Amino acid sequence: MPDRRRQRYGDMEYDWEHRVDTTSGTTGWRERLFGLFHSPYQPTDAVLFREMMARLPIRFEDFVFIDIGSGKGRALLLASEYPFQKIVGVELIEELHRVAERNIRAYQNANEPSSRRIESIHADALDYDFPETAMVLYFFNPLPEPALVRVLERLEKSIEQHPRAVWLLYHNPLLESALRSCAWLSRVAGTEQYCIYKFLPR
Repeated sequence: MPDRRRQRYGDMEYDWEHRVDTTSGTTGWRERLFGLFHSPYQPTDAVLFREMMARLPIRFEDFVFIDIGSGKGRALLLASEYPFQKIVGVELIEELHRVAERNIRAYQNANEPSSRRIESIHADALDYDFPETAMVLYFFNPLPEPALVRVLERLEKSIEQHPRAVWLLYHNPLLESALRSCAWLSRVAGTEQYCIYKFLPR
């Protein structure tokens, strides 16, 4: 049935259309087990992603897009529909990172040169150094609360050292309380499915 298929495979229509593999249904058992202790992999819904993008009052050309916990890279491919300076995914699980690299290559081969801006990095978000440029950060509930708090602390220090505009999109915001506790962040919008925060330097 369609509902059961969507629950297991997570919006397969996008993969069929773009000849990529971003569904959760083909995730291996090791990655699924790892997800039980961190955050289970699930691809971003394309319609919802575009809705979130539409809520951003920015010039995309002035920003770098960064997906923390980018998995197989669907959000990266979706972000390439917008003229970001660069699109970066940070993924801890090596196999998901490798699949993301294959998806990026396949997507680049089928699309215009603008998709060359996409990059997947195999790294722990706790060790990732944010670029010194304006950013749109995307979180699809990728981390347990202690790790999310530490990433936000690193982000705050980065902004203190190099003040610049930051917009944070949190999809499936189960741990939004961690963002609310950051006095330097301002909540801009939100629904049951996502929330948007920002930091703008004075």
